[in-house]
Amino acid sequence: MSTRYMKKVYGGDEGLDKDCDPSDVENPVTGGVRRKQFNVFDLLNQNSESEAKEDDDRETSTTAGVLSEDAKRKKKKKKRKKTDNSKVHRTARRSSEDNEEVDDEIERTVREINELLGEPLPNSSGGDLQDSSSSLQRSKENVLTIQHKNLNPYNELKRIFGSKTIQAEQSKRRGRGRSGHLKKTWLVSPRENWPPIGKSGLSMSLDPSPENTKGVQYFIYDHNSSYRQTQMKFLQAVESLNPDNIVAIINAHPYHVDALLQLAELCKLSEDLAMAAELTERALYCLECAFHPLFNVTTANCRLDYKKQQNRALYITLFKHLIFVGGRACYRTSLEFCKMLLSLDPENDPLAIVLAIDFYALRAREYRWFIEFCEAWEDRRNLSQLPNIAYSSALASFHLGTGDLADELLQNALTMFPSLLVPLLDKCGVQTDSRVMGHDFFNSHAKSTSPPALEKVVALYVARSYHLWKEADILPWLERNVNQVLDRFDAGHDFFNFCTEKRTKRYQGKLPKNILRHIILSDIKEITVDIQEVCPETLNIQNQGPVLSHDPLPPADSIDLYTRLQVNPRSNSNNSNLFSLFFTSLFTDIEEDVVAAAANGYNLFENAIDNAGNVEVARDAVRADLRRAVTNLLHEVGNLLLHRAPDGVNDADAEEDTDNDQEGD
Repeated sequence: MSTRYMKKVYGGDEGLDKDCDPSDVENPVTGGVRRKQFNVFDLLNQNSESEAKEDDDRETSTTAGVLSEDAKRKKKKKKRKKTDNSKVHRTARRSSEDNEEVDDEIERTVREINELLGEPLPNSSGGDLQDSSSSLQRSKENVLTIQHKNLNPYNELKRIFGSKTIQAEQSKRRGRGRSGHLKKTWLVSPRENWPPIGKSGLSMSLDPSPENTKGVQYFIYDHNSSYRQTQMKFLQAVESLNPDNIVAIINAHPYHVDALLQLAELCKLSEDLAMAAELTERALYCLECAFHPLFNVTTANCRLDYKKQQNRALYITLFKHLIFVGGRACYRTSLEFCKMLLSLDPENDPLAIVLAIDFYALRAREYRWFIEFCEAWEDRRNLSQLPNIAYSSALASFHLGTGDLADELLQNALTMFPSLLVPLLDKCGVQTDSRVMGHDFFNSHAKSTSPPALEKVVALYVARSYHLWKEADILPWLERNVNQVLDRFDAGHDFFNFCTEKRTKRYQGKLPKNILRHIILSDIKEITVDIQEVCPETLNIQNQGPVLSHDPLPPADSIDLYTRLQVNPRSNSNNSNLFSLFFTSLFTDIEEDVVAAAANGYNLFENAIDNAGNVEVARDAVRADLRRAVTNLLHEVGNLLLHRAPDGVNDADAEEDTDNDQEGD
C-alpha cells in the first residue's frame, strides 16, 4: 500500500515503520472522543476515486500543455509579424527619406533651370501634352471598335424575324449544298456550296514602309507568283471586252478577288442581286482567309495603305458587301462594316464612308454612338461641314430627347445648307408650305450660293436618307424649325451672311476623288457622276484609261504591282458582238467629243456641257444606243451566267434541277 494512502488512513504526517501493521495500531483518543474505527474496504472506493482524479488531472495537464503550445506558437507569429512590420516600416521610412532626398534634388535642379530660362507657362508640360494626345487618340480608336457578333447579318436577322425562321432557312440551305471543309471566319459565313479555298495565292504581312505609326500597325497584301499570273490574265480579259474570259478565269480560279467583283457587277446589271451578293461574299471570304494573325479588325488599330494597289481590293469589297447587307435591312451589321472600313484609314477615308455612316447609324438606332463619333472626330475631320453629318446630328439629338440642342443643330444645318430642304420635302412626298415655297432663302438664294460640288453631296444625302425624315413626329419638328430660321433671316442676323460666304468659298472646285469613288460604288440611280468632275491636275483620262469597276479612280500617287494594258477601244468599234459593246460601255469612253462616260455600268451621263448643236445630238444618240444595247443584253447575260457558271456558284441550283428532272422521269 502506498505511503500516501497510509498517511490518509492514519491521519498523521509522521513516519511509519515499514513492518508496522495497521491492525496493531490503536486508534488515539483526542479530546475525550474516540476516533472512528477504520474500515479497510473503504480503501477500494477511495482507490477508484483517486484513479479517476488522476485521469482527470492528466487530461487537464495535457489540455493545458496543448493550449500552452498554441499560445507559444501564436506568440511566435505575433513576434514574427511585429518583426516584419517593423522591417517594412523601417524600409518604407528609408525609401521615403530617399525619395524626399531625390525630390529635393529635382526641385533644386528645376529651380536652377527656371532661374536661368524663366518660369514655364502653365499647362505647358510635355508629358501632359503627350498624355492628352494619347488619350484623345484612344477615344477616337475606341469609338471605331467593333464586336465580332455584330458582323454576322444572321444575328441581326434573328432579332428581326426570330431565330426559328432563320435557323430553318439555314438548315434548308445546308441541306441543298455540298458538304465541304471551309474555314470559319468572322466577316462572312461561308456557304456549303463554295469550293474549298486551298492556297489562293493571297497573304498578308506587316508593312514596314510607314515611318510614324502612332501606336497602330500597317499591313499589306502579298501576291505570290501564281496569283500574279492570274491577275495579268484578268487584266487582259478586262481589256479584251469579252465576258467569257472573266468567267473562264473564275472557272479555273474560283477565289480570284477582282474577277469575282467583276462578275458580281455583271450579275447586278442583270438584276440577279442574290448572285452578286454571294460573289462579293466569296471575294471577302478569300481576303479574310489571308489575314495576318495580328490583323485584328475589332481593335481599330490596323491600317492598310490605299495607295498600294493590292490593298484596294479589301476596301472595295467591304464597301460593296455593306451595301448588300444594308439592302437586307441589316443596318447594324452595315454600321459595323462602315466602322471597320473607316478604321483602315481614318485620316484619308479613301472611299468617303463618312457620307454613309450616318445613315446606317440612324437606321440602326445607334444615336448616342453617332453623337460620340462626331464629337471624337470633329477636330480632325471637320465632320460638321458635311451636310449629311449636320442634318443627321440634329436628327440623332432629337431621337435622344435633347429638344433645345436638337433645335439648335437643325437650325444651324438649315442655315448652312439651305438647298437641301426643298429636295428633301419633294422626295418625302410632303406638300411644301407656302411660306417656304415663296421665300428666296430656300429657293433662289440657296441655288445661287451652293456650288455644284456641294449640290452633288446634298443630292446624295437626300437620295439615301430621305426615309429617315418621313416619320410622323419628325415633320412637325422640321416645320417648326424651318419657320424659326425664316424669322431669323427676315430679322437680318449676321450669321446668315457668314454661312453664305463660307459656303460659296469652301465648296468651290471639283469633287475630291474619294467622294467620286463613293458615288460610283454606291449605285444610286438618282446620282450620276461625270468623269470630268475629277480635278484635271489629279487625273488624266487619256493616260490612266477608262474607269474600272474593280478599282475606280486610283490615287495619283498609286504604288502599282501591275501596269494597265493600253488597248485602243476604237479597234473593237466595228465589232457587232453585243457583249463587246456592253463591256465597252463599262470600261471605256464612248466618244471623244462627248464627255459622258460609262463607269461601273451605271447611268453616268451628266448634262455638264454648254456646247450645243452636233455635240448634243451625238450625246442623245449615244445614250439611246447604249440603253438599247444594255436592255438587249440583260437576257443574254443571264443565260451566260446560267450556262457558264463557275464551280461552286450554282451547284445547288444544278443539283435541284437534276432532282426535278429525275422526278419528272
